[in-house]
Amino acid sequence: MSESLLVVRCVLVQDDLGIAQCILAANAMLDLNSLQTHAQRKLLPMSPHDIEKASRSRRLTLITGSENFYMLPTFVDTSLAGKGNLVVDSQGGTLGGLRDTIHNQGQHVRHLEFAVPTTKLRFDLPDAGEDSKRIHDSIGNFTSLRIKQRLDETLEIPPLSATANRIMQLRANPNATVNELTSIVEADPSLAAQVVSWASSPYYAAPGKIRSVQDAIVRVLGFDLVSNLAVGLILGRSVTLPKEAADGFTPYWLQAVYCSTAVEALARQMPVSKRPRQGMMYLAGLLHNFGYLILAHTFPPHFTSICRYMEANPAISHVALENHLIGISREQISAWLMQAWNMPEEVCIALRYQQDGTYQGPHAVYANLIYLSMRLLRQHGIGDAPPEPISSDLYQRLGLDAVKCEEAIQKLVNSADVRSIADQMAH
Repeated sequence: MSESLLVVRCVLVQDDLGIAQCILAANAMLDLNSLQTHAQRKLLPMSPHDIEKASRSRRLTLITGSENFYMLPTFVDTSLAGKGNLVVDSQGGTLGGLRDTIHNQGQHVRHLEFAVPTTKLRFDLPDAGEDSKRIHDSIGNFTSLRIKQRLDETLEIPPLSATANRIMQLRANPNATVNELTSIVEADPSLAAQVVSWASSPYYAAPGKIRSVQDAIVRVLGFDLVSNLAVGLILGRSVTLPKEAADGFTPYWLQAVYCSTAVEALARQMPVSKRPRQGMMYLAGLLHNFGYLILAHTFPPHFTSICRYMEANPAISHVALENHLIGISREQISAWLMQAWNMPEEVCIALRYQQDGTYQGPHAVYANLIYLSMRLLRQHGIGDAPPEPISSDLYQRLGLDAVKCEEAIQKLVNSADVRSIADQMAH
């Protein structure tokens, strides 16, 4: 029996009193708040680093004959009480046998209520018309911020910079020139350096050295891509990267760069008649996880909880975890902020509906490509999308071949160039 077919899962947790394991249904969320309340301990999930360290020091020992459970103090969720005959191990071991083995070795086994069935979680976002009320309710319930007329003012986020505004105005002008875009980008030395650095990446295989912003535009990236890339980089810098993060997940800028290059690679596989605008798609990919920064900025203590819940529940969509903890998701708040900043509708929709593989409304191609890209990347251990099957209908709607898409993503994942771009963006 493969691990993915098991009906229970084990989560290692620890506090100052030591390490323990939690056993719960595979399709349930480990509710850390409930666990801490009922166990009367400040238990948090162990990081991969801590698990490796504990294994090396032999503080973690697998039960003989088991691949998933340890000889540790054990908490079993009450939903599994009375299910001693349940097969819980790939070796055919039962829950009752597991409990007896642990107990006979002098470790305590306690039944506590700490799991929430995924059927009781909210994975779908409400109608977009409800976003404003839900966002304001969450801000009112979980922060001390005062509601103001504009969302960016309420969140105490700096308004869209003058540089970003000038680029957006220029982009809307059909007669705009490369020289005009070059002068705007060069007025921001940090931005100019990032654009040149991006174009210089071996990923784009440009012949010769890229010496200027104009080189980057004319020889490598093009007006459309640079104008959108610049806006994405500016917005990414408008909110400080949080020091807090979920262990075992891809860092913010690395995920942003992977997503933007993945959607670009997949879009190239599409029939020309169905392809989205390259620069706009790139911008949507670069900003797809901007809501992560907004949550960290707006709900600091709750953001810490979100990170811990992601660590304890890596197979459950962050949409469900965020809804459970603060009543809204990063997709809602980022899309709403993009609207407040008058960003293109394609970007607002891409961010809002990127977790819905069935979305077929206006500009669906942008949201659908992010959905597909992030799930293909997750199959390679990149990003925070839940590991879930991709429907053949989605490939069909986009005019894509699943095998060719996987080949494109594999090529991207094997390239060290994407990581080098992300490293430059993070500094």
